[in-house]
Amino acid sequence: MNTSSRIKLSVMMLLQFFIWGSWYVTAPNYLGTIGFTGGDFGTTYSVGPIAGIIAPFFVGMIADRFFAAQRVLGVMHLVGAAFMLYGTVLMKGANPSASTINWVAFFGHMMCFYPTLALTNTIAMKAMTNPEKEFPLIRVFGTIGWIVAGLSLSWLKFDTSINMFYMTIGASVVLGFFSFALPNTPPTASGPVSARQVLGLDALVLLKNPSYLVFILASMLICIPLAFYYQITSRIVEMAGLPIGQTMSYGQMSEIFFMLVMPLFFARLGVKWMLAVGMVAWVLRYALFAFGAPDEVRWMVITGIVLHGICYDFFFVTGQIYTDQAAPKAVRAQAQGLLVLFTLGIGMAIGAKVAGEIETRCTPPLSSPWTKQTPFVISVDQLAKLEELETAAAKDPAAGAPLAAFVKEVRDKLTPANAAILRKAELQSIDWKTLWGFPAAFAAAILLLFTLLFRPPARTPAVN
Repeated sequence: MNTSSRIKLSVMMLLQFFIWGSWYVTAPNYLGTIGFTGGDFGTTYSVGPIAGIIAPFFVGMIADRFFAAQRVLGVMHLVGAAFMLYGTVLMKGANPSASTINWVAFFGHMMCFYPTLALTNTIAMKAMTNPEKEFPLIRVFGTIGWIVAGLSLSWLKFDTSINMFYMTIGASVVLGFFSFALPNTPPTASGPVSARQVLGLDALVLLKNPSYLVFILASMLICIPLAFYYQITSRIVEMAGLPIGQTMSYGQMSEIFFMLVMPLFFARLGVKWMLAVGMVAWVLRYALFAFGAPDEVRWMVITGIVLHGICYDFFFVTGQIYTDQAAPKAVRAQAQGLLVLFTLGIGMAIGAKVAGEIETRCTPPLSSPWTKQTPFVISVDQLAKLEELETAAAKDPAAGAPLAAFVKEVRDKLTPANAAILRKAELQSIDWKTLWGFPAAFAAAILLLFTLLFRPPARTPAVN
C-alpha cells in the first residue's frame, strides 16, 4: 500500500470515529436538560442497534454491486449530517419531543452511520496487500479520533451543551466530502440482482462454516455485556468524582497501544486465542467494576476502563480481520455488514434491554415522600415528575396539601449544589456489585463455550 493511500485511510478512520465519539457518550448530559427521561435514553441507545440490524446488508450490497464503496460512504455521511442537523432544530424548539428526536433524527443518523462502519473496513482492506499486518495500523487512527472527540468536548465545554451535536455535524460533512478522494473501491460483484442479494443473504453462506458460526454467535453474545459498558460506566466514573469525558477516553487510549502491538500477538496467538484473551479481559473488567464501584475505588474503575483496549482490539478488530479472511471476495462488504448486524445490531439491541432491566432491579425504589431525608434520595427521572405531582396536588388542595408541601421542599433544595448531592446519593444507592456481577458472569460463560467449540482456521502465509 502506497503512502498516499495510507494517509487517506488513516484520516478516514480518524474522522469516522470522531463523529461517533462527539456525541455518543455525552448525549444524555445535554438531552436531560431538555426533558429526556430514563426511558427516552433507553430509546436513544436502542435506535443505533436497530439501524445496525436494518441497514448494513443493504448498503453492503450496493457497495458490492453498484457503486464504488468510497462514494457510498460519502453520501451516507452527508445524509447522516442532515439528520443530525434536523435533530438540533428539534432540540431548540419550544417543546422538544424526545420521541421525534429519537426516532427521526437519531434513528435517521444511525441508519446512515452504522453501515459506514463496515464500509470503512472494506475500503481499507481492499487497498491493502496484507490486512493482517496493515489494518491494525490504519484502524488505530479511529481510536485516536474517538479520543480527540472526547478531549475536545471537555476542553471546549461542549459535553453538556447542544454544541456536541454541531461538532458531530461538522465532522460528518468533512468526511462526507473527503470520502470521494479515498482510494477507488469499485464494486466486485456483477450479474442480475436477486431478492437474496438485496437482503444481503449472500453473506449468510459464511454461517455454513462451523467455526465462523461459533465466532459470530460469540460476537453477538459478548455485545450483551458490552452494552453495560457504554450505557452505565460513565455513571460510576461520575460517582467516583472523576472527569467523565477524560476518564472514559482512557479506554480508547489503551486501544492505541494494543492496536499497535496486535500484529505481534496475532502472529503468535492466532485467531482463536486472540479472541479468547479479549474475552478474558471482559470478565476481568466487569469484576473490577463490581468490587470497585460500591466503595468508589478509583484505581479499580480506571483499570477496568483501560482494559477496554484489550477487550475491543483483541476481539472486535481480530474478528474484522477473520471475517475478511473467511468471506468470498464478491461478498466481503456484505460479510463485514453481517458482523455489524450480529454485534452492534442484534447483540447491542438485546444488551441495551438487558442492561436496562438489570439496572432497574439493582436500583432501589423512591423512599416515601414523608420520610424526612436530607438530601432526598430520589432519581433524576423522579425529579422530572415534580410537575406532575404538583398538578395532582392542585386537583384536591385539601387532600393534596402534604404532597404539595413535599414538592415545595424538594424544589427549594434544588440549587446546583443540592442537585449534585441528590445525583451522588442516587448513584450510591444502586447495587453496583450485583449490577456488574451479571456481565462478568455472562462474559465468563461465553468465554468457556467459545474455547470449547471454536476450531481455529488453518493459518495461511501472509501475502507481502
